Amino acid sequence: MDKEESIDLHELMQIVIRDKKIMCIIIAVCTAIAMIMAFFILPKTYESTTLVQAKSTGKIEAGGAAVLAALGGGAAASPTMVYTELMKSRSVLDPIIEQLDLPAEKKEKLTAKDFAKSNLDITNTKGTNLIEITAKGKSPEEAQQISQGVVDGFLNLMTQMNQDQQSLIVKFLSERIDVARNDLDQATQKLDAFGRDKKVYVPDVQAKAELDKMSAFDTMYSQLKVKEDSANAQLQSVTNQLGKQNSALKEFNVADNLTIQKIRDNIVAKQVELVGLQQRYQDKHPDIIAKQQEIAELNTQLNQEVSNYVDAGTVTMNPVQAGLIKDKVGAETDLAVTQASLNAIQGLQKKAEGKMSKLSSDSMEYIKLQRDVKIKQDIYVSLVQNYEAARVQEAMNSMDIQIVDAANLPKRPTGPRKLLITVGGMLLGLLATCSYILVKYNRPSYKKL
Repeated sequence: MDKEESIDLHELMQIVIRDKKIMCIIIAVCTAIAMIMAFFILPKTYESTTLVQAKSTGKIEAGGAAVLAALGGGAAASPTMVYTELMKSRSVLDPIIEQLDLPAEKKEKLTAKDFAKSNLDITNTKGTNLIEITAKGKSPEEAQQISQGVVDGFLNLMTQMNQDQQSLIVKFLSERIDVARNDLDQATQKLDAFGRDKKVYVPDVQAKAELDKMSAFDTMYSQLKVKEDSANAQLQSVTNQLGKQNSALKEFNVADNLTIQKIRDNIVAKQVELVGLQQRYQDKHPDIIAKQQEIAELNTQLNQEVSNYVDAGTVTMNPVQAGLIKDKVGAETDLAVTQASLNAIQGLQKKAEGKMSKLSSDSMEYIKLQRDVKIKQDIYVSLVQNYEAARVQEAMNSMDIQIVDAANLPKRPTGPRKLLITVGGMLLGLLATCSYILVKYNRPSYKKL
């Protein structure tokens, strides 16, 4: 076996002493090259920062969520996390790239993804809804332009997408209002015609008492019908947004979830109990208020359970798709609960109507027509109110973020980092001298046998 060789430190020191001028020259040259690059060759870079505050919402806006179909994977996230991704989208960054002073060939090759990596640093402070947008540019004006452009582009994008989504709901409600208005006109005409033909304009005391008993059913029925229309509008809107994405999305069947079904059945039962109370008491009665609170709590539990159910099945989806799926399943669940409640209320209505057979035929017909008018009137009024609320929301949907600190005009360059580059050049020179010493040491004329 060959004897293991050991490094002769004395010999190394001799080489260092003998060639110290050469080593100093190597270190000086490397340091000088680094200084020349830092001070004269590398372009200056400036940074401009904008601080914005995201809306404090509990879910992702369906319109905004439909903006990107191609976001990378990841679990469903908070609105601020989604917003940071949307700010890096082509829809936001391509107009900024187009405005930059760059050669045409470079603009064509520069993608939004590459531009975001090299020129943007978008961060969300953990536990807050604050987003900081730091943009880099070759000049103070360019850095400020990019930083402000990201915010402006994002706001324009969200305004357009949210208004498109909300417009679908407004359009649907507008169509339903026309139908409800025609139904109300027809019901009113029938009541007027009956009153003229039968000379019945005011029901007798007994008929009025029965009419008052049925009022609770009619009010609940009209409320549920409006809720059904609203759920249909939301479902149609979200389904339309999902249709714009060219990816296979998982279907969720809430009928498979026993917990959701149990909560749904409880809501229907409480709705029936509420109608019974409303037949006996005024709206301000403690029992009615308590029952309404129970229904509200059950609805909150239902929404949370649906959210958890969807989250469990969308861990591999991007935040955009997960948010849309959650909205779709939520709308489907609301629709199913509302329709089940309607069926239960209609069943009670038929039983109550059977007890009215002792009234005269004219009184029964008058009550029926008058109830029909009241129901259709309530539906029409509620639809108009929902329509106006949707129009207001349509105008407000651009306010997804608020600017806390506008993009500043930087006074000093942030790069290149001259001291760091100079020190790096010096360290590189030291590494080169070490290599030089080892090469000299391993030469046959210097190697110790």
